[in-house]
Amino acid sequence: MKLVSFAHGGQIHYGAVKNGKVVDLSARLSGQYPDIISFIAHDGKTVAESIVAQSSGDYDYSSLDLLPVVPNPGKILCVGLNYHDHVTEANNTIGNRKAPDRAMIFARWPESLTAHKKPILRPRVSQMLDWEAELLVVIGKPTGRYVPKSKVFDYIFGYSCFNEACLRDYQRHSSQINPGKNFEKTGASGPWMVTADEISNPMNLNIEMRLNGTVMQKANTSQMIHSIEATIEYITEWMPLKPGDLIATGTMGGVGFARTPPIFMRPGDIAEIEIQDIGILRNHIEDEPANLEK
Repeated sequence: MKLVSFAHGGQIHYGAVKNGKVVDLSARLSGQYPDIISFIAHDGKTVAESIVAQSSGDYDYSSLDLLPVVPNPGKILCVGLNYHDHVTEANNTIGNRKAPDRAMIFARWPESLTAHKKPILRPRVSQMLDWEAELLVVIGKPTGRYVPKSKVFDYIFGYSCFNEACLRDYQRHSSQINPGKNFEKTGASGPWMVTADEISNPMNLNIEMRLNGTVMQKANTSQMIHSIEATIEYITEWMPLKPGDLIATGTMGGVGFARTPPIFMRPGDIAEIEIQDIGILRNHIEDEPANLEK
Protein backbone atom coordinates (compact mmCIF):
# COMPACT_ATOMS: atom_id res chain seq x y z
CA MET A 1 0.00 0.00 0.00
CA LYS A 2 1.15 3.51 -0.84
CA LEU A 3 0.14 6.10 1.76
CA VAL A 4 0.17 9.89 1.61
CA SER A 5 -0.58 12.75 3.96
CA PHE A 6 -2.26 15.83 2.52
CA ALA A 7 -4.06 19.02 3.45
CA HIS A 8 -7.74 19.35 2.59
CA GLY A 9 -10.39 21.71 3.91
CA GLY A 10 -8.02 23.15 6.48
CA GLN A 11 -7.34 19.71 7.97
CA ILE A 12 -4.57 17.12 7.71
CA HIS A 13 -5.75 13.95 5.97
CA TYR A 14 -4.11 10.65 5.07
CA GLY A 15 -5.00 8.22 2.33
CA ALA A 16 -3.96 5.39 0.03
CA VAL A 17 -2.83 5.88 -3.57
CA LYS A 18 -4.67 3.70 -6.09
CA ASN A 19 -4.40 4.04 -9.88
CA GLY A 20 -3.59 7.73 -9.75
CA LYS A 21 -6.35 8.44 -7.23
CA VAL A 22 -6.26 8.76 -3.45
CA VAL A 23 -8.73 7.00 -1.18
CA ASP A 24 -9.28 9.33 1.78
CA LEU A 25 -8.80 6.97 4.72
CA SER A 26 -8.97 9.69 7.34
CA ALA A 27 -12.51 10.58 6.22
CA ARG A 28 -13.55 6.97 6.87
CA LEU A 29 -11.34 6.01 9.81
CA SER A 30 -10.75 9.19 11.82
CA GLY A 31 -12.82 7.83 14.70
CA GLN A 32 -10.40 4.91 15.06
CA TYR A 33 -7.22 6.51 13.75
CA PRO A 34 -7.33 10.33 13.94
CA ASP A 35 -3.95 10.79 12.25
CA ILE A 36 -1.45 8.75 10.29
CA ILE A 37 0.64 7.96 13.38
CA SER A 38 -2.33 6.35 15.12
CA PHE A 39 -3.09 4.54 11.85
CA ILE A 40 0.47 3.20 11.82
CA ALA A 41 0.52 2.36 15.52
CA HIS A 42 -2.75 0.41 15.62
CA ASP A 43 -2.44 -1.63 12.41
CA GLY A 44 -4.87 0.51 10.44
CA LYS A 45 -3.53 -1.01 7.24
CA THR A 46 -5.47 -4.23 7.89
CA VAL A 47 -8.76 -2.32 8.14
CA ALA A 48 -7.87 -0.05 5.22
CA GLU A 49 -7.16 -2.82 2.73
CA SER A 50 -10.83 -3.70 2.22
CA ILE A 51 -11.79 -0.01 2.02
CA VAL A 52 -9.19 0.63 -0.67
CA ALA A 53 -10.20 -2.49 -2.60
CA GLN A 54 -13.82 -1.29 -2.79
CA SER A 55 -13.12 2.36 -3.61
CA SER A 56 -12.26 3.99 -6.91
CA GLY A 57 -10.69 6.93 -5.07
CA ASP A 58 -11.78 10.34 -3.82
CA TYR A 59 -9.18 12.71 -5.26
CA ASP A 60 -6.68 12.87 -8.08
CA TYR A 61 -3.25 12.31 -6.58
CA SER A 62 -1.75 14.94 -8.90
CA SER A 63 -4.08 17.66 -7.54
CA LEU A 64 -3.48 17.12 -3.82
CA ASP A 65 -1.72 19.53 -1.46
CA LEU A 66 0.76 16.95 -0.25
CA LEU A 67 2.46 16.98 3.15
CA PRO A 68 5.55 15.10 4.38
CA VAL A 69 4.73 11.38 4.51
CA VAL A 70 4.58 11.65 8.32
CA PRO A 71 3.80 15.31 9.05
CA ASN A 72 4.15 15.07 12.84
CA PRO A 73 6.91 12.59 13.70
CA GLY A 74 8.06 12.40 17.29
CA LYS A 75 11.68 11.85 16.26
CA ILE A 76 13.69 12.22 13.06
CA LEU A 77 17.06 10.49 13.33
CA CYS A 78 19.62 10.67 10.55
CA VAL A 79 22.71 8.58 9.84
CA GLY A 80 25.85 10.37 8.73
CA LEU A 81 28.81 8.97 6.77
CA ASN A 82 27.08 5.69 5.95
CA TYR A 83 28.53 4.96 2.49
CA HIS A 84 32.27 4.51 1.94
CA ASP A 85 32.40 6.77 -1.14
CA HIS A 86 30.76 9.59 0.82
CA VAL A 87 33.26 9.13 3.66
CA THR A 88 36.09 9.34 1.12
CA GLU A 89 34.82 12.48 -0.60
CA ALA A 90 34.16 14.18 2.74
CA ASN A 91 37.65 13.33 3.96
CA ASN A 92 39.23 14.55 0.71
CA THR A 93 37.34 17.83 0.91
CA ILE A 94 37.35 18.78 4.60
CA GLY A 95 39.59 16.17 6.23
CA ASN A 96 39.40 14.24 9.49
CA ARG A 97 36.66 11.90 8.26
CA LYS A 98 36.63 8.12 8.50
CA ALA A 99 34.00 5.41 8.52
CA PRO A 100 32.48 5.39 12.04
CA ASP A 101 32.55 2.20 14.09
CA ARG A 102 28.90 2.73 15.02
CA ALA A 103 26.23 4.60 13.12
CA MET A 104 26.79 8.38 13.37
CA ILE A 105 23.41 9.72 14.51
CA PHE A 106 22.14 13.30 14.46
CA ALA A 107 18.64 14.75 14.66
CA ARG A 108 16.22 16.73 12.56
CA TRP A 109 13.00 18.39 13.71
CA PRO A 110 9.59 18.38 12.01
CA GLU A 111 9.85 22.06 11.01
CA SER A 112 12.68 21.09 8.64
CA LEU A 113 10.42 18.80 6.58
CA THR A 114 8.72 19.43 3.26
CA ALA A 115 6.78 17.29 0.81
CA HIS A 116 6.85 15.88 -2.69
CA LYS A 117 6.23 18.57 -5.34
CA LYS A 118 6.78 21.30 -2.73
CA PRO A 119 9.77 23.65 -2.79
CA ILE A 120 12.99 23.05 -0.92
CA LEU A 121 13.85 26.50 0.39
CA ARG A 122 17.26 28.15 0.10
CA PRO A 123 17.61 30.56 3.04
CA ARG A 124 18.81 34.13 2.64
CA VAL A 125 21.82 33.47 4.89
CA SER A 126 23.45 30.77 2.77
CA GLN A 127 23.86 29.68 -0.85
CA MET A 128 25.47 26.33 0.03
CA LEU A 129 22.30 24.24 -0.31
CA ASP A 130 23.37 20.66 -1.01
CA TRP A 131 21.46 17.47 -1.79
CA GLU A 132 21.56 14.06 -0.09
CA ALA A 133 19.59 11.10 -1.46
CA GLU A 134 18.52 8.67 1.27
CA LEU A 135 16.17 5.81 2.05
CA LEU A 136 13.72 6.86 4.78
CA VAL A 137 12.51 4.27 7.31
CA VAL A 138 9.19 4.69 9.16
CA ILE A 139 8.85 2.91 12.51
CA GLY A 140 5.58 1.02 13.02
CA LYS A 141 5.63 -0.28 16.60
CA PRO A 142 7.09 0.78 19.95
CA THR A 143 10.50 -0.83 20.02
CA GLY A 144 11.38 -0.64 23.69
CA ARG A 145 15.11 -0.97 24.27
CA TYR A 146 17.64 -3.45 22.89
CA VAL A 147 16.06 -4.63 19.64
CA PRO A 148 18.35 -7.30 18.15
CA LYS A 149 19.22 -7.17 14.46
CA SER A 150 17.17 -10.30 13.84
CA LYS A 151 13.98 -8.55 15.00
CA VAL A 152 14.44 -5.07 13.50
CA PHE A 153 12.21 -5.52 10.45
CA ASP A 154 9.31 -6.54 12.70
CA TYR A 155 9.18 -2.90 13.85
CA ILE A 156 9.28 -1.17 10.46
CA PHE A 157 6.02 0.05 8.92
CA GLY A 158 7.26 1.47 5.64
CA TYR A 159 9.78 3.30 3.50
CA SER A 160 10.02 6.49 1.47
CA CYS A 161 12.49 8.61 -0.46
CA PHE A 162 14.23 11.42 1.38
CA ASN A 163 16.25 14.39 0.18
CA GLU A 164 18.17 15.36 3.30
CA ALA A 165 19.08 18.75 1.87
CA CYS A 166 21.41 20.77 4.08
CA LEU A 167 23.33 24.02 4.30
CA ARG A 168 27.01 23.09 4.31
CA ASP A 169 28.41 26.27 5.83
CA TYR A 170 25.99 26.14 8.78
CA GLN A 171 26.81 22.46 9.17
CA ARG A 172 30.45 23.41 9.80
CA HIS A 173 30.11 26.42 12.08
CA SER A 174 31.08 24.22 15.02
CA SER A 175 31.55 20.55 15.83
CA GLN A 176 27.75 20.13 15.91
CA ILE A 177 26.17 19.73 12.47
CA ASN A 178 22.51 20.20 13.49
CA PRO A 179 22.13 23.86 12.38
CA GLY A 180 22.96 22.98 8.78
CA LYS A 181 20.53 20.06 8.87
CA ASN A 182 17.48 21.85 10.26
CA PHE A 183 16.68 24.82 8.09
CA GLU A 184 12.95 25.17 7.49
CA LYS A 185 11.54 23.15 4.57
CA THR A 186 14.77 21.48 3.46
CA GLY A 187 14.12 17.78 4.24
CA ALA A 188 11.80 16.40 1.56
CA SER A 189 9.96 13.06 1.79
CA GLY A 190 7.74 11.30 -0.73
CA PRO A 191 6.26 10.75 -3.22
CA TRP A 192 4.50 8.48 -0.72
CA MET A 193 5.23 5.93 1.98
CA VAL A 194 5.34 2.33 0.74
CA THR A 195 4.37 -0.22 3.38
CA ALA A 196 7.04 -2.74 4.31
CA ASP A 197 5.17 -5.73 2.83
CA GLU A 198 5.76 -4.28 -0.65
CA ILE A 199 9.56 -4.02 -0.26
CA SER A 200 11.06 -7.50 -0.42
CA ASN A 201 14.58 -6.43 0.60
CA PRO A 202 15.21 -2.83 1.71
CA MET A 203 18.91 -3.62 1.84
CA ASN A 204 19.01 -4.12 -1.92
CA LEU A 205 17.42 -1.03 -3.48
CA ASN A 206 18.94 1.17 -6.17
CA ILE A 207 19.01 4.89 -5.35
CA GLU A 208 19.62 7.72 -7.81
CA MET A 209 19.69 11.49 -7.35
CA ARG A 210 19.23 13.78 -10.37
CA LEU A 211 19.68 17.54 -10.52
CA ASN A 212 17.96 19.05 -13.55
CA GLY A 213 18.01 15.61 -15.14
CA THR A 214 21.73 14.96 -14.59
CA VAL A 215 22.64 11.99 -12.37
CA MET A 216 24.61 13.23 -9.37
CA GLN A 217 24.40 10.22 -7.01
CA LYS A 218 23.88 6.53 -7.68
CA ALA A 219 24.20 3.59 -5.30
CA ASN A 220 22.46 0.56 -3.80
CA THR A 221 21.39 0.29 -0.17
CA SER A 222 23.51 -2.88 0.09
CA GLN A 223 26.51 -0.51 0.12
CA MET A 224 25.58 1.02 3.48
CA ILE A 225 28.34 0.78 6.08
CA HIS A 226 25.77 0.32 8.84
CA SER A 227 22.69 -1.58 7.71
CA ILE A 228 19.15 -0.73 8.74
CA GLU A 229 19.33 -3.62 11.21
CA ALA A 230 22.61 -2.47 12.74
CA THR A 231 21.44 1.14 12.96
CA ILE A 232 18.20 0.38 14.77
CA GLU A 233 19.89 -2.14 17.06
CA TYR A 234 22.35 0.61 17.99
CA ILE A 235 19.73 3.34 18.46
CA THR A 236 17.63 1.16 20.73
CA GLU A 237 20.59 0.48 22.95
CA TRP A 238 20.09 4.04 24.21
CA MET A 239 16.57 5.11 23.17
CA PRO A 240 13.26 3.42 22.37
CA LEU A 241 11.53 4.28 19.11
CA LYS A 242 7.81 4.90 18.62
CA PRO A 243 5.36 4.59 15.72
CA GLY A 244 5.86 7.33 13.17
CA ASP A 245 9.48 7.98 14.10
CA LEU A 246 11.68 8.46 11.03
CA ILE A 247 15.20 7.27 10.30
CA ALA A 248 17.10 8.69 7.31
CA THR A 249 19.69 6.03 6.55
CA GLY A 250 22.48 8.13 5.06
CA THR A 251 23.66 9.32 1.67
CA MET A 252 26.20 8.08 -0.84
CA GLY A 253 29.00 9.81 -2.71
CA GLY A 254 28.27 12.51 -5.24
CA VAL A 255 27.14 15.40 -3.06
CA GLY A 256 27.68 18.94 -4.30
CA PHE A 257 30.21 20.31 -1.81
CA ALA A 258 32.75 17.61 -2.69
CA ARG A 259 32.81 18.42 -6.41
CA THR A 260 35.39 20.55 -8.21
CA PRO A 261 34.14 23.20 -8.41
CA PRO A 262 31.39 22.71 -5.82
CA ILE A 263 27.81 22.60 -7.06
CA PHE A 264 24.89 23.76 -4.94
CA MET A 265 21.17 23.85 -5.61
CA ARG A 266 19.76 27.16 -6.80
CA PRO A 267 16.29 28.59 -7.34
CA GLY A 268 14.71 27.04 -10.42
CA ASP A 269 16.58 23.74 -10.07
CA ILE A 270 14.68 20.44 -9.99
CA ALA A 271 15.93 17.80 -7.55
CA GLU A 272 14.78 14.20 -7.95
CA ILE A 273 15.42 11.19 -5.73
CA GLU A 274 14.42 7.84 -7.25
CA ILE A 275 14.47 4.64 -5.22
CA GLN A 276 13.70 1.24 -6.67
CA ASP A 277 10.24 -0.12 -5.73
CA ILE A 278 9.28 3.20 -4.10
CA GLY A 279 9.12 5.97 -6.70
CA ILE A 280 10.43 9.43 -7.54
CA LEU A 281 10.53 12.31 -5.06
CA ARG A 282 10.60 15.59 -6.97
CA ASN A 283 11.17 19.09 -5.58
CA HIS A 284 11.95 22.47 -7.07
CA ILE A 285 14.26 24.92 -5.36
CA GLU A 286 13.10 28.36 -4.29
CA ASP A 287 14.56 31.18 -2.25
CA GLU A 288 12.76 31.50 1.06
CA PRO A 289 10.18 34.32 1.26
CA ALA A 290 11.54 37.71 2.19
CA ASN A 291 8.93 38.36 4.89
CA LEU A 292 9.74 35.66 7.45
CA GLU A 293 10.42 38.03 10.34
CA LYS A 294 7.84 38.17 13.12
